[in-house]
Amino acid sequence: MTKLRELMTRFGRPGRVEALVLRPARGQRAVSVARAEARVGLGLVGDRSATARQADPKRRRQVTLIQAEHLVAVATLLQKPAIDPADLRRNVVVSGLNLLAARSPLRDQRLRVVFGYAPDVEGAVVFEVTGPCEPCSAMETALGFGGYNAMRGHGGVTARVLRDGWIEAGMPVWVVGAAESA
Repeated sequence: MTKLRELMTRFGRPGRVEALVLRPARGQRAVSVARAEARVGLGLVGDRSATARQADPKRRRQVTLIQAEHLVAVATLLQKPAIDPADLRRNVVVSGLNLLAARSPLRDQRLRVVFGYAPDVEGAVVFEVTGPCEPCSAMETALGFGGYNAMRGHGGVTARVLRDGWIEAGMPVWVVGAAESA
């Protein structure tokens, strides 16, 4: 019988980067980009949270990720045809992976989110999921009446960058055990 510890590291297939979003400054509209540079201790270059004064490899919220499938859920809850990823202000939209499962509940087990054409390729960008990304009150303004509650449970995850590199829309995304991505 397979142990739960092993099952928590199994992801059937890679996901895919659907969108990349940078938030230039507080209060400014987020912008979609085709590619972004991830830097250890900072996050995504050009994002308001990736400034030199905030540089810290241990900072838990360097980058935010959300599942594309959750955009559909939020749109459905708000009775809207679609949600623009820039409105949610999450940095990376990924389809095909359960991002919440990329954070192991076991203290000694670490999973990595790897952006690259194979999970073990030199130059692949590596993130560690650090926790849930709860919605803020700005979601009510961005999405309209009920937007905050529609986002609860669908806000995505926070992560820190463990390996520098470039992320592009369309790129595969893998979840692997720590030993596989070092």
